[in-house]
Amino acid sequence: MTDWSSLVVLPAPEHDPFDIGGVAEIKQRLGLDEVVKLHWNENLFGPLPGVLEAAREELEHAWMYPEETYRAFRDEVAAFLGTTPGRVFPGHGTQALIGALATTFLRPGDRVVVPQLTYYLYGTACAARGAVVHEAPTRELRIDVEALLDTVRRTRAKIVWLCDPNNPTGDMLEPGEWAYLLDQLPGSCVAVVDEAYVDFVALEARLPRLAAVEEGRPVVVLRSFSKFFGLAGLRLGYTIADAALTDRLALVEEPYNVNCAALAAGRACLRAGDAAEERRREVAEARELLAAGLRDAGAEPLPAAANFVLARIGVDDRMLADELARQGLLVRPGSDVGLPGYVRITVGPVPLMRRVVAAFTDARSALEG
Repeated sequence: MTDWSSLVVLPAPEHDPFDIGGVAEIKQRLGLDEVVKLHWNENLFGPLPGVLEAAREELEHAWMYPEETYRAFRDEVAAFLGTTPGRVFPGHGTQALIGALATTFLRPGDRVVVPQLTYYLYGTACAARGAVVHEAPTRELRIDVEALLDTVRRTRAKIVWLCDPNNPTGDMLEPGEWAYLLDQLPGSCVAVVDEAYVDFVALEARLPRLAAVEEGRPVVVLRSFSKFFGLAGLRLGYTIADAALTDRLALVEEPYNVNCAALAAGRACLRAGDAAEERRREVAEARELLAAGLRDAGAEPLPAAANFVLARIGVDDRMLADELARQGLLVRPGSDVGLPGYVRITVGPVPLMRRVVAAFTDARSALEG
């Protein structure tokens, strides 16, 4: 019998990474016919018009390697952003690109910095490459730029990871905060900014990070088609980075590493135009309705720029999540992400949000006694 622990370089996980409590299991356990997933920040509005049709049409070319589709995707993203194709590197989801960047930059013992409250995978991926992960404290549940910089300087970190808008809190950096971070960041440290949720933000409110890449600053931007564009099942994302870095990422990832249907769907998303703007307004309206309803029910929702709302609820978060689950509504207990007493709820269409608010109000009232 092979002793795998003596051969692999990673420790065994504490639990089965594929045992994540699927919807079918939850339905069976709770005796439900319907379950609504409000706990993974998926796009409950669905893909934009014409996107799935573009993916289906591309399946006719599934017998070929996606060389031409890959090149066309890079060209179209570059034109959409106003940059050059050499700065665009596709990947099968932002998660894969996080791993590719960690592999590209880090040697065992290198140090990285992450905010205390942010997406878990940054630290996990870096630790898996042997890096030492340092957490920078947040201030009132917001990313504290000064604390990030202090931690970077103290540890001589090679990478600082940012999620903006941030998950799980939903907040965004202010323009002055980003400018200060960029000006004060040591040249030996790379800022990797995950903008998975940025497409929910109005164009005029977004920070000019592409300009920093164009200037040759140590900045890498990640973008995703999973959230706003509703393509989580197709696994598509890309980096915006200096061409010298994208060349090296190509050595880490396999050639033409994204399937043709996903690339075609991504290109169709970029052409959505007015439909994308209308979707942005729909999400904002539903998000405000959800936040107002939570507030009326006695909770304290945080300002949010993404497709979810984090709220302090004043009762046990796991008990409230369990009560909502019994009604077929799955929300994320804050205890899962280090925030006991909070819940995170994905934004969906207005009728669904009204249902969520009513169920939340009843559940919280019952728990409050």
